[in-house]
Amino acid sequence: MFLKRISKWVMIAGVLLIWGVKFIIRPFVYIPVSVKPIVGIAPNLIGSFLLPFGACLFFQRIFRLQSQRDLGLTCLIGLLLVVLNEYLQKIPVFGRTFDYLDIFSSVIGVCIGHWVFGRLMRSREALIG
Repeated sequence: MFLKRISKWVMIAGVLLIWGVKFIIRPFVYIPVSVKPIVGIAPNLIGSFLLPFGACLFFQRIFRLQSQRDLGLTCLIGLLLVVLNEYLQKIPVFGRTFDYLDIFSSVIGVCIGHWVFGRLMRSREALIG
């Protein structure tokens, strides 16, 4: 219950942050050229960070997340889906653009999400055990 409650609030904050970047900052705020790459990868970084929290909140029946091994497998599957999505953007029909920087930011985001969620799992175990 502890992880699910935290996951709920992290997901809400993360989605609002992504929407803020995509729909408010990018279109309406002047962004200096030196900061544009960071603003460009921010949604991928944040979204990938949210993967273990979203799996805990929405897919508890599929991803149990009871051990570090479960967490690693969940993050790996999520990362593979994110990379697959990025490679599908090479197909011109979708009207999207492929970018290696998006993949790199997704890897960093998943690693940070894995680390943070893993620490939360260990702290929950310390409280219980």
